[in-house]
Amino acid sequence: MNFDLTDDQRAIKRTANEFLASRYKPEVMRELAEGERGFTDEGWRELSELGWPGVMIPEGDGGLGLGAVELLVIQEEMGYALAPSPLFSTVSAALLLAAAGTSEQRERWLGPLAQGEARGTIAVWDERSGWAPDRSEIETENGTMSATKVAVPDASGADFLIISGADGAHFLVETSSPGVSVVATKALDPTRKLFTVHLDRAPAEPLSGGHSEQVAHAYATIVTALAAENVGVGQRAMEMAVAYAKDRKQFDRPIGSYQAVSHRCAQMLLEVEGARSLSYWAGWALDHEPSTAPRAASMAKAYAGDAGFRVAASALQVHGGIGFTWEHDLHFFLKRAKANAHAFGDSRWHRDRVAELAGVTAASAPAGSPALSTLARSPAPAG
Repeated sequence: MNFDLTDDQRAIKRTANEFLASRYKPEVMRELAEGERGFTDEGWRELSELGWPGVMIPEGDGGLGLGAVELLVIQEEMGYALAPSPLFSTVSAALLLAAAGTSEQRERWLGPLAQGEARGTIAVWDERSGWAPDRSEIETENGTMSATKVAVPDASGADFLIISGADGAHFLVETSSPGVSVVATKALDPTRKLFTVHLDRAPAEPLSGGHSEQVAHAYATIVTALAAENVGVGQRAMEMAVAYAKDRKQFDRPIGSYQAVSHRCAQMLLEVEGARSLSYWAGWALDHEPSTAPRAASMAKAYAGDAGFRVAASALQVHGGIGFTWEHDLHFFLKRAKANAHAFGDSRWHRDRVAELAGVTAASAPAGSPALSTLARSPAPAG
């Protein structure tokens, strides 16, 4: 296992950092957050020219054919810049389509997705079964689907949805089809738009070209990408706190010289580096040791979900009163960290998953405690 990035991965990280820093300054982020779409076509075009939507789409399907670590490098920088963009949702849809799509579906959609000519998203959460895609009870009838999915990221403007159904099945629904309505939802994180999707006998194509292991691997990649994004969020919040602690003075001394503040900043570093190590270990496992990947992905998601929020909240405390004002940017990072912590399974869900994979089964659960297999539902997503 190599614990360092390769030269190519470092180049991707440097390019991503420079591009996002120049395109998504705080005032641009705020303007996009206040809009209905949350991104611009020009910004999406520039991002697509870098090949990011197709980072893990196979070369034969028109993508870059890179690995999970390269995706994590990009996602960490997206979190660091807090870039409002449908990249995560489109990459997630592409991962599921590449894993389980039929040859016709792959041929139709993966190339345009890789080029940024099409966008997709995934609709997993529903009120009855929570977020877990293998627990959904939604079925189709005569090739159509009637259902409601909530907390769907970037659904407005997406060309298609990948929707989880009963028995672990997934379906592709084009948003232009009759019976599909997309309604904006007020989200905790204004930099990533969420929507409720209503389907009323909408045409639904089954994704039947893959196996359950491939779908599980795709979901493990998705949750690890969110973990890496929270690493970037935490890194940026920590840097903001350290800079403020060096600059702000009390009693003619920088507040960072006081032990209570310096130890708080040191703890932030511990949290960020721990989350980074777990996330990139999960990325390595996704690329090189698939049998370990599900456990590694859930460990990374659980830890980074909590750590990102703790770091952002601690950074807020270092800033004192100014950190709580709307005019300061820090609250946006706090909200993204919290939203990421809940998306695609919160920390409790993923810790339960790690316990199951470690052999702590329902049979060994203490008397009176719920069986781990029943803990598929997380609290309602933030938003």
